[in-house]
Amino acid sequence: MKNQLKKYRQSLFLFLMTMFTSVAAFAQDGGLDIDVNIGKEEWYQQPWVWVVGGAVFILILVALVRKKK
Repeated sequence: MKNQLKKYRQSLFLFLMTMFTSVAAFAQDGGLDIDVNIGKEEWYQQPWVWVVGGAVFILILVALVRKKK
């Protein structure tokens, strides 16, 4: 009997947490999306940023792999 009660509590807790997360996610919906940066690109939209970031990542990865040998 105690085992069933414990299982019921866990199921109820998981259900309530799922519902709370769902409500919180819907509350985050902003509605209108007003873009104040029309015609202006953000830094992460620039291709050279991704190329430089990838090169740095590969250099760090190579340095870490060579150091362990």
